Amino acid sequence: MKISQLMLFGIFFIGISSIEAQEKTSLTLDEAVKLAWEKSNEVTLANTKVNSKKYELQNVKNNQYPDIKIAGQYQRLTKASIDMHNDEASAEPMPAPNQVLFGQATLSLPIFSGFKIQNSINAYDNLYEAETASAAKTKEDVALRVITYYTALYKAQKTLDLLNENQKQAKQRVTDFKELEKNGIIPRNDLLKAQLLVSKTQLSIDEANNNLNNINFYLTTLLKLDPTVKLQVNESDFFNLKTNNAPTSDAMALENRKDLEAIRFQQKASQANIKVARSGYYPTLALLGGYTAFDLKDFITVKYAMNFGVGLSYDLSGILKNSASVKAAESKALEVKNTEAIMTDRIKVEVQKSIEDYDLAINQSVVYDEALQQAEENYRLVKDKFDNGLSDTNDLVEADVEHLSAKINTAVSKATIIQKYYELLSVSGQLSQSFNLSKI
Repeated sequence: MKISQLMLFGIFFIGISSIEAQEKTSLTLDEAVKLAWEKSNEVTLANTKVNSKKYELQNVKNNQYPDIKIAGQYQRLTKASIDMHNDEASAEPMPAPNQVLFGQATLSLPIFSGFKIQNSINAYDNLYEAETASAAKTKEDVALRVITYYTALYKAQKTLDLLNENQKQAKQRVTDFKELEKNGIIPRNDLLKAQLLVSKTQLSIDEANNNLNNINFYLTTLLKLDPTVKLQVNESDFFNLKTNNAPTSDAMALENRKDLEAIRFQQKASQANIKVARSGYYPTLALLGGYTAFDLKDFITVKYAMNFGVGLSYDLSGILKNSASVKAAESKALEVKNTEAIMTDRIKVEVQKSIEDYDLAINQSVVYDEALQQAEENYRLVKDKFDNGLSDTNDLVEADVEHLSAKINTAVSKATIIQKYYELLSVSGQLSQSFNLSKI
């Protein structure tokens, strides 16, 4: 019988791998997620966008407060000639002022603007809430990336540990076979088969180390750690998780998904923008007030010139022109509404797929546990037969490879359950809730 190359390839595929003989830093999944939320560029950018929307909202709110302006001028005059043009001739010559001072203060308080100001505030308030929800979704996406890398790191390290353990046994088998071959108990061909298995396993180990280096680099880069740091997954911390409260329907997702929440706030903002556009059909009314002081040197001085009243403005041409703005705002609102419908359907599909993937991971883990028991018993029986000369080297090596593959599959399947559980929490909008946000 030939050694199954497919089994060895499976080791490569599952593995994604590890690093030997180097000092490693233990990092729990909870610590990794919180570090990513604190350090990652994506979260920083998302928080910055929230702050920008907050300032934009404050800027729009300022439109409801009065505008107060002051202005002043000082000018020099050169040989000003003043002629009063009256019937009575003046006996005295008119003064020739050489400077003028002017000061003015004005106040304008909007009273009515077609509801534009309040609707603008409502629109930007909802856009701010939408950006806040988008930032929360970004945090969940970053957390899921960390979980994916962290799980891959565990699979890689566990795979490499099992490969190294098996390699020691394979090398010991080669040492034993050399003595048996010297004494003529086994043919040289059996020794070569044992040596071939050592070589193939070493290739698997080298490939695993290369893959693990890449995963470690991806994760340290995401967490803004020194790339030379070698992260170590603590198995007890990784598996200290209760997965019996996994979502079983899309109801929770439709209620908690932050990207869907952001779209709903955008929908509210678009409705407010329609009202803002319609405000062009209305006149604007404002309360006006002011104070003026004027001094033309040696000629005239004006003090305490105060004024107050109301101002009315109505853009008659806007009645015709504004319909295009209203239609554009209504079209934008329809776009957002359709986007919400599309996203709702997509979320339902994502949740259903995640539920199926999670159930599949659990079922596969049960099968892998059974397969491991079978592979262990098979290897024990074949080894016993080989020691008694009832089985050949091919049978022993094949049983060894199957046993190794079963151990790797079992170890990886346990991590896959946790990964699929977190993916299910993510598509249900509950991933962030599974971590303690107060420590961020």
